[in-house]
This record gives sequence, C-alpha cells and structure tokens, in this order.
Amino acid sequence: MSDSDLVFYHSPQTRSSSVLILLEELDAPYELRDINFRIGAQRKPEYLAVNPLGKVPAIVHHGALVTELGAIFIYLADAFPQKKLAPPIGDPLRGPYLRWLVFYGSAFEPAVIDRHLKHEPPQSMSPYGDFDGVMALINKQLASGPYLLGERFSAADILWGTALRWTTGFGLVPATPEIAAYIERVGSRPSVKDVAQTDAQLLKIHEATAASANA
Repeated sequence: MSDSDLVFYHSPQTRSSSVLILLEELDAPYELRDINFRIGAQRKPEYLAVNPLGKVPAIVHHGALVTELGAIFIYLADAFPQKKLAPPIGDPLRGPYLRWLVFYGSAFEPAVIDRHLKHEPPQSMSPYGDFDGVMALINKQLASGPYLLGERFSAADILWGTALRWTTGFGLVPATPEIAAYIERVGSRPSVKDVAQTDAQLLKIHEATAASANA
C-alpha cells in the first residue's frame, strides 16, 4: 500500500493499543510505524514533525493528520463503515455513541489523573464534576446493557474496554462487578488477543534495541 492511504503511529503499552484493536476490528489496511519510547523516538524530529507533543497515537490518512484518541476513533470508524462500528448520522444511537467517545477524554481521564495525584478539582471549573460522579455514571451505563449502546457493540466499547482494563489493573479505578464483566466481555474478542501478542512482540524488540543502544 502507499504511504498516503493510512499510516498508524504506535507504541506498545500506550493508549494507541486501543487504536490498533480498532483497526483490526475494522479490517482496515494500514502501515504500522512503531515509535520506540525506550530510545526516545517520540522526541526525535522525525516524529515531532508528525505530532509536536511527541505522543501516540497518530494517523495520517490520505495526507490528513489526525491526533487525539477520541478524534482518531471517530475518524476511523466513520472512514471504514463496512463493519458498522459507528452509528451513522441519523441513527438515534449516533448521539450517545459520540457522547461516550468524547466523555472518555473530557471527563474520565481528567478525573482519574486528579484522583491519582490527589488533586481536588475546583468545583466551579472542573470539566467533569467529581470522580465518584464520573464512576457512578459509567457503572450505571454498563449495568443497563452488555455494551455502552445496549446490545450494540461499537468503537466506543473498544476505547472503554481497553481504558478500563488498564485503569483497574493499576488500581486507579475500582473494578466493580459491572466494570469487571464489561472488561471480560470486550477482552474476549479475537482482536484484543491478537493485539496483545503484537504488542508483546514489539515490546521485546523495543527493549532489545534500547539495551543495545545503552551497551
């Protein structure tokens, strides 16, 4: 494939793993360019020209650069509609779908980070209210159906299933029965297992490269 089709910048054990799962679910052709954080590749000029913040994920599709996790999910699921992982405009579930994709970055991550750093958000300026309220909303939604959109699996579940697996694994989020069941449900998909293997292989390569560079 040509570089102008879809290039995906990725590093294992980062947020970009969820995008790799999404790409596999979409059966989308892509060129993977792995960024080795262990040798500081994310801070080298070549990658800073892609994302000046030095973060992954990032994609370039037909020459268009997209960064930010939520934006990439929205873009890719719409760009490859054959798997129907995004309700189209006009579908009553389109609004709830977008709500949950955006809620992740605008409320969940800030709430988790503030709680971890023991920062009390100013009530009048907090973008999410409070941590307990965020978690109560998530648990309530998961209790109402197997997926965030009820019976319908979507790209939002890939994002949230991955995020909740990581945050509960590190003890940042309580693994309630609703969350634990949801993680198991999403994590049982073949794409999740395939990406775990891919990331494990990439991680070994990155570690070996870093060890060689430091020898």
